[in-house]
Amino acid sequence: MYEPNVVGDWHEYDEHAGLRVRVHRLEAAEPPRGRDDAAVGLTYFSVRVTVENRGARHYGIHLEDGQIDVRVGPDGEGAFIDWRNSQFIEGFDVYPLRRATAVLYAAAPEAALTHVDVQVQLRVEEEWTDRRLWAGGIGDPEATAAAASAGTGQGSLAHQVSAFLKDQAEPGTP
Repeated sequence: MYEPNVVGDWHEYDEHAGLRVRVHRLEAAEPPRGRDDAAVGLTYFSVRVTVENRGARHYGIHLEDGQIDVRVGPDGEGAFIDWRNSQFIEGFDVYPLRRATAVLYAAAPEAALTHVDVQVQLRVEEEWTDRRLWAGGIGDPEATAAAASAGTGQGSLAHQVSAFLKDQAEPGTP
């Protein structure tokens, strides 16, 4: 079992020397070509997935629809993915010391955006990598901490982390 990455963390692939990926810039954002009619009543957000090559050889990569899954809220419900506005990486050679970035636009109920999970399965040289997960959120961190503490027991790690973060956020706390 592996620990999920936090949005912004890099994940390196052992089987592809020097190749790494990260999910970052998870933020509320309107799509560039207008909202999809199916997203009525939902809040749009965007997330970027960057692939970087720090190795000595180039890699042909694919990061297309179906290789990125976005789940929101405490129950992990699927977000609406706006494929028309999203930009993917389709058959691109990433040379050493270069990057390629995909931009995904999605929508979900605003209350569910405090908990966003993004799962990525990169294809490198026609070979599938393992799926990796990044966890993050958009919105009020107090609501995130309250939701985490409400759903977990007093002695759980999630409760301890939430309590620590809440203590750090309060002014005048040593």
